Amino acid sequence: METIRDTAFGKLVRLFTHFRYMQYPEEQDLTVWTEYLKTENLPKEGEPATPVNNDENPEDLEAFGLYTVMSQASRRMSCASTLRESGRPLVISWRGSDDPEDPRNWSTGKKFFVSCQIWLLTFAVYIGSAIYAPGIVGVTEQFGVSSVAATLGLTLFVFGYGLGPMIWAPLSEIPMIGRSPTYVLTLLVFVFFNFGVIYAHNFGMLLAFRFLTGFLGSPVLATGAASMGDMWSPQSRDYMIGIWGMFAISAPVLGPMLGGFAASAKGWTWTIWQLVWVSGFTLVLLFFCLPETFAPNILARRARRVRRITGNSQYMSESEIEIKEVKPRDVLFEALIRPFQLCFLEPIVLLTNLYIALIYGILYIWFEAFPIVFQELRGFNPGEGGLAFMGILVSTCCLVIPAYFYWKYRWQAKYFDADGNIAPEMQMPPAIVGALALPISLFWFGWTGNFASIHWIVPIIASMLFAVGGCLIFNCIFTYQAHAYPKYAASVLAGNDFLRSSFGAGFPLFASAMFHNLGVGWACTLLGCLTLLFVPFPFILIYRGRRIRMASKYARHDI
Repeated sequence: METIRDTAFGKLVRLFTHFRYMQYPEEQDLTVWTEYLKTENLPKEGEPATPVNNDENPEDLEAFGLYTVMSQASRRMSCASTLRESGRPLVISWRGSDDPEDPRNWSTGKKFFVSCQIWLLTFAVYIGSAIYAPGIVGVTEQFGVSSVAATLGLTLFVFGYGLGPMIWAPLSEIPMIGRSPTYVLTLLVFVFFNFGVIYAHNFGMLLAFRFLTGFLGSPVLATGAASMGDMWSPQSRDYMIGIWGMFAISAPVLGPMLGGFAASAKGWTWTIWQLVWVSGFTLVLLFFCLPETFAPNILARRARRVRRITGNSQYMSESEIEIKEVKPRDVLFEALIRPFQLCFLEPIVLLTNLYIALIYGILYIWFEAFPIVFQELRGFNPGEGGLAFMGILVSTCCLVIPAYFYWKYRWQAKYFDADGNIAPEMQMPPAIVGALALPISLFWFGWTGNFASIHWIVPIIASMLFAVGGCLIFNCIFTYQAHAYPKYAASVLAGNDFLRSSFGAGFPLFASAMFHNLGVGWACTLLGCLTLLFVPFPFILIYRGRRIRMASKYARHDI
């Protein structure tokens, strides 16, 4: 009942019944709310508020969730002087360290159930890019446009979900909004806007709705990792983010297979119908079963209930007190300016983001080689051509992620200190394997896929090696950035998302022409040479990364 009470469905039931049903403990027993009062570290009467310590332990910030834009904006203020004129603030906090409403205290089963919903939502949105690809031929025939123009339906979707987090990430971190409403409401519009794609009367309408669906589906792609951090301890968080990343990789891999069979049987619109079905099912599940995970939102709503019970407006959560001091221009700076400032002016962030963006762009270019290798050269139909992507999925789920987790458990775990901290550079050793696997995979795939006489399983095995490289590098760099820039992780990862999505959106526009003009072998050789340029990068971070990090005014210096 507690889980349903905190979902979108539960909130509506409470609203329409005037809070008579699905009540919280303080509404059932009017004496309970006094246990929420936080008495320590409050200013005495007549004393100024306690200044904010800008040198706080970065792990302390996890009380406000991971990768938050709002917490970045609040740290721009020198002190929390809220309510000085109206009197001493009465802070509503947790009901002890074992408060059952604190997401960190949920049972493992509940945490896993909520995490599964976030993973499914990530899958439902990410599959929307690649599932469209098999229908490109149908789009060209229906609207009379070139294949390059029809590819814009893919690239605009990808660009949309790269741009969206700049808006949705800060919105989900406003204490009175939270993550759950952001996920559910944007997904609701996402589902219905896909009907605009299906029933588009002209090509411009199709492109507009493809961009809007990508834009609206993007919140979980940026804050899904933050949702994992809301619930799980720092030691467990990396594992949960790894599984979240596995779903993010699985979606564009399965997309061509599902879309291929649908486009062959029913036409290109059925690729979008599949997207509607999976996202519609996810919407229903989230509406009834997804509780809020963002601690500041949970406490802000608790404080609002206490104000309603007592009639005293001075009862506030710490996040409400904090947000009153945050100026809108500071939020806009952290959401819109800081990601670009760190992305392009911070050397390590720029290089890691470029590496991720290059791999992401190559992934989308490389996907264009599969129809040539398996359909044009080997005679597969679109559905069978989609099955060729299964090697990537099998490698990711059955080989790479289990091996990566085993490495973290058996080797990396020894280097965490008592507070759960670890040097960011200790995240990078698996990236060495990934950096070497990428060029080998591309050379292998190109020169075995280029000849129809070579059995189709050989290039598929090569694609499995690409999954090894891409998955290890993505996980290592994401965790490196989160550990190296904890106070600015929201901005660093937002810039990362924007840059890689821009590469992923632009590269497919010339991919088909490149593979047809150069041939699969030479085109893959070119891509392999690009990945060779970054092979030394993990070594640089491991052996010289700490010195570079210490020279940065934004990176963490205490480990």
